[in-house]
Amino acid sequence: MDTADTTTFEAFVLENPAIRTVWNAWERLNLPDCWLVAGCLAQTIWNARFGFSPEHGVSDMDLVYFDPDDLTEESEQKQGKRIRELFPDLPIWIDVKNEARVHLWYETKFGHPIPPYSSLREAIDTFPTTSTAIGMRRAGRGTEIYAAFGFVDLFAGVVRANKRQITRDIYAAKVSKWLTRWPDLSVVSWDQS
Repeated sequence: MDTADTTTFEAFVLENPAIRTVWNAWERLNLPDCWLVAGCLAQTIWNARFGFSPEHGVSDMDLVYFDPDDLTEESEQKQGKRIRELFPDLPIWIDVKNEARVHLWYETKFGHPIPPYSSLREAIDTFPTTSTAIGMRRAGRGTEIYAAFGFVDLFAGVVRANKRQITRDIYAAKVSKWLTRWPDLSVVSWDQS
């Protein structure tokens, strides 16, 4: 991954006040293999690209972690509640998910089973678009960024399906919602993705 791209990505993302608030308190999250991922990151980059305020259109923040030793829904809910209580004044929802347990509910929600993920990076690899298959986390005094498909689509404002798990209907719904907030996105059709 190009150092200039990761530096640019991090600088733009941390312009979002909600993300910066969580980022500055990262050590308080205390979740195993914890990453900030997906939509809030991509959407903040789109805001920079299209001249919106950093928080425009960002309705939630996805914090994911990987704990294969505790796959209970109760534990995941408890972690989510604890994290949200750390940031009572944050104006957006913080969604907290244990990616090690996604296979337990995926079929019920999306209609087909998936095997368990072996790592958090493997989970990110399946996120629905090339622009949202991305994550960042603290790594010592620095930042670790994982962009499964690189930064080209993300920085260009291109939405392209990652067909590893997403369906045509889910992709269409995401695109429709995003275009109401970011009308200048360049959308690659399902058939051309």
